[in-house]
Amino acid sequence: MNISNSLNDCKKINLPKIEDSRGNLTVIENTINIPFNVKRVFYVYDIPTAKKRGAHAHKTLEQFLICLSGGLDVRLNDGINKKKIHLNRPWEGLYIPPMIWASERNFDSGTVYLVLCSDLYDESDYIRNYSNYLEYMQS
Repeated sequence: MNISNSLNDCKKINLPKIEDSRGNLTVIENTINIPFNVKRVFYVYDIPTAKKRGAHAHKTLEQFLICLSGGLDVRLNDGINKKKIHLNRPWEGLYIPPMIWASERNFDSGTVYLVLCSDLYDESDYIRNYSNYLEYMQS
């Protein structure tokens, strides 16, 4: 049986922002600020503004995206509905559950974004072809 989530399961989450005259600090804690234990972290940078990233879904992996610098749009699709979310605040992240097609685009110059993952890298968890994604959602 496939995991099936809707766009309603995707949500922006505000992380704690501790303001100080010496600079602000944001904390991320497993299962407290985000709804899963983090097993993998990566970040994306030096992105040409006209390029796209992502454009895939995960069968079981959960992700949490945080734009640390700059800004980007995340396009989300659950096979029926579509939504665009703009990220540009380092204390705000986007939770993406399994089986949501997501792509990142419209990057500001100098954008850096961080991705927290619920599991280690596993190529078999990816659905990289949109037609295959729609077929998988209906099976």
